[in-house]
Amino acid sequence: MTETFETIHYTADVVVTTTDGHVLLIERGWDPHKGQHALPGGHCDRGETSRNAAARELAEEAGVYATPAELPQVGVWDQPDRDPRGRYVTVAYHLTVLPGTAIKAGDDAAAVQWWPLNDLPSLAFDHADILTAALGLAAPAA
Repeated sequence: MTETFETIHYTADVVVTTTDGHVLLIERGWDPHKGQHALPGGHCDRGETSRNAAARELAEEAGVYATPAELPQVGVWDQPDRDPRGRYVTVAYHLTVLPGTAIKAGDDAAAVQWWPLNDLPSLAFDHADILTAALGLAAPAA
């Protein structure tokens, strides 16, 4: 029997929310989905855990610094067609920060912005599903 193996890309995404009901979104600077809004995240480097990649990508793309230990896991998204570039599996994490936390676009993010959770733009990939799952885990705002 012949086995066919598929190349799988390992990524991490981060849902960053504020205690007053905002979420951090980047504007993608590259294809796919150039110009669309997405969660901060990206590829895991060789030998890197997804949690460490999530903390690194958050700092690189949005200027928000968190230790890997501060990022609880939301879940794993592995649908075969979730990314037009091929098979991508992502592990998503969550971080809650105070309102007014400074952000700065970097790396492949063309822009970064706090968005009210009740007035979100459409999101690239399956990031709306990831955000919904993270909000189910987050404590309600006081």
